[in-house]
Amino acid sequence: MSMTNYELYKVFYWAAKTGSLTKAGNHLYITQPSVSHAIKQLEESFGMTLFYRTSKGVTLTSEGSVLYSYIEQSQILITLAEEKLAALKNLESGELRIGGSDSLFKHYLLAYLEQFHRDHPAIKLHLIHGTTPEIIAFLKEGKIDLGVVRMPIVDPQLELKEGIQLQDCFVAGASYAELKNVVLSLDKLIQYPLILFSRNSRARMAITELMQGYGYELKPAIEVGSVDLLIEFARKGIGISYVTREFVSKELEDGSLFEIKLDVHLPPSQVGLMIMRNLPLSSAASNFIDYIK
Repeated sequence: MSMTNYELYKVFYWAAKTGSLTKAGNHLYITQPSVSHAIKQLEESFGMTLFYRTSKGVTLTSEGSVLYSYIEQSQILITLAEEKLAALKNLESGELRIGGSDSLFKHYLLAYLEQFHRDHPAIKLHLIHGTTPEIIAFLKEGKIDLGVVRMPIVDPQLELKEGIQLQDCFVAGASYAELKNVVLSLDKLIQYPLILFSRNSRARMAITELMQGYGYELKPAIEVGSVDLLIEFARKGIGISYVTREFVSKELEDGSLFEIKLDVHLPPSQVGLMIMRNLPLSSAASNFIDYIK
């Protein structure tokens, strides 16, 4: 349907609905002659008479009634679509899909999600868990609106907004108390059983690259898929875990874990909010990003 035909159908709809060319014109903010001309164009295009003109207004012919039965449905759907889009714009309905790791959801986004949900309870929240490569794939496939990941991410299709900075470290429990306040070399560190995150996590990649830069190969005793397990295994004395300091602040404070001091500096990592470049965001996603300090 061309734009011209749509306008003609809209005039036809309101003329049929109101039974008056004048009332149709008033509703559409056009003159009565413009309404008459539009209906004439439509009748000529079909080669049929769509209205009977009477002293009281207009009534549909049998052919006009058939056309109206279809046009009425389309107008209802268009009105519903307009109302739906207005609700989405005003955050009165819709959904927000975010991809990230359990730890970043819990320790970084939780407070923002809580506030967003209080402000916009009608928006459904979907948190999709995954590794950084998985989150990138989800975003490109349109399965999520945005992702929260550790940087750097180099991809021309993606745009990132910097979030908080995190500091990773090695921690141990009471079983390794003799290492408290002792400065370890990397050579000494790798002689202990190390507990690391899974190989495809950004944190694991970062420490692996760092160790390789110093000429060491990491051979963990245990690999796990969650921060909670890294923390719990270290507390139980199973080994020394590589975790994000901000994620174990409670355990470091209560003394159930302590940080291993090293003779080298472990660089911090940057968290970023990731979206597709040059693609429009939903109102919910755009609004949520504004929450992030």
